[in-house]
Amino acid sequence: MSLSATDLSAIWLTLQLASLTTVLLLLIGTPVAWWLARTRSRMKGLIGAVVALPLVLPPTVIGFYLLVTMGPHGPVGQLTMAMGLGTLPFTFAGLVVGSVIYSLPFVVQPLQNAFEAIGDRPLEVAATLRAGPWDRFFTVALPLARPGFVTASILGFAHTVGEFGVVLMLGGNIPGRTRTVSVQIFDPVEAMEYAEAHWLAGGMLLFSFVVLLALYSSRRMRPGLG
Repeated sequence: MSLSATDLSAIWLTLQLASLTTVLLLLIGTPVAWWLARTRSRMKGLIGAVVALPLVLPPTVIGFYLLVTMGPHGPVGQLTMAMGLGTLPFTFAGLVVGSVIYSLPFVVQPLQNAFEAIGDRPLEVAATLRAGPWDRFFTVALPLARPGFVTASILGFAHTVGEFGVVLMLGGNIPGRTRTVSVQIFDPVEAMEYAEAHWLAGGMLLFSFVVLLALYSSRRMRPGLG
């Protein structure tokens, strides 16, 4: 037995979702992590808690509230319908939004740790050389935080690939549109067709091992950051 056309479609959709989500997470998570690492605001604890909320909330809870918020009677749903975009649930775009929210702490926290590990000294030296804030960020902070970006990218991508609860709640199970690998595995398991599920489940197991191996290898090479 081998992978079916439906399996391959689910794999391709999952890779598209994980890739786009990872890019968006890095774009959104970098300024958030930089602010959390550098700020002395009293709001730091509150913002940090909001960002980390997906770590402790069940995925079905997140999926449910996103479904309500982005549905036809929710504020986001009413806004997207007024803009002529329809509603986001049960679409690929909806999965992207849900994935970004659900995987946000897996990108922000490694980046925040990497920025904090830089310390003030390199930035102060750059400032004495008349480097402006943006210059210091792009020429000093980002290169020094590269190991954190590697860790954040790996975790963000892998966590999106392994999503189930949020995907099922927000996207349903539409072949070619919202059916990801995790949902594709669930269907034959629910029907007790374990032989069919072994191919994708084994692939996910191998993928997870490779991800963890790459993650720990990168940390061993750069123990100070990430």
